[in-house]
Amino acid sequence: MPVYRDEGVVLRTMPLGEADRIVTLFTRRNGRVRAVAKGVRRMSSRFGARLEPAMYVDLQLHQGRSLDIVTQADLLGSYGATLAVDYGRHTAAAVMLETAERLTSEERQPALRLFLLLVGGLRTLASDEHPAPLVMDAFLLRALAVSGYGMALDDCARCGEPGPHPTVSVAGGGVVCPRCRPHGAATASVAAVRLLADLLRGDWPGAEATDVRTRREAAGIVAAYLQWHLERGLRALPHLERA
Repeated sequence: MPVYRDEGVVLRTMPLGEADRIVTLFTRRNGRVRAVAKGVRRMSSRFGARLEPAMYVDLQLHQGRSLDIVTQADLLGSYGATLAVDYGRHTAAAVMLETAERLTSEERQPALRLFLLLVGGLRTLASDEHPAPLVMDAFLLRALAVSGYGMALDDCARCGEPGPHPTVSVAGGGVVCPRCRPHGAATASVAAVRLLADLLRGDWPGAEATDVRTRREAAGIVAAYLQWHLERGLRALPHLERA
């Protein structure tokens, strides 16, 4: 079987037999890959702790017919271990990991920009540099954008009329002007739309200057927009801790 090396983030795991584990990985060069990690559930495993969700690892794998086999895993970033001790950051990471998996619908299709966004988002979460909900929402907005589902936050998503526009159409692709407002569009505060734009652009001082009410409103818009484009809800969202 061909052997290859790649670096990747562990998206999720599931037990296989008594001692093995199936690991879903998002890799830099090979996209989403599923592989078997043999014996990692034993106490004597050499790299079992490195193959937990949100861990960033350098891998050696044998390519198989349906599942690859992990033969080596060296730690590049122990984000999963750091995030596991903080419920708010742990649940935010779970949403990010599930989103990355859902946006990579086909296995072995490289998605470098999304991969780099995920690694950077997990690193920022683990550093405790910014509030976890804002880091997560920034990742979700950017992940959707690089996957072709960018949200219009300045000009009208339908006619291009310059904003600001206090109305958001999830189905329509973002903010809309009064003339283009479709049935079902929701009124949004100017502050919430500005926060979304700040998160998308990486303006952390502007984002962190907002109040809790504005953050919750913006988060609701992001969640609705994300689930609309994924076409079904995320399992991790109900467990999310919001400040």
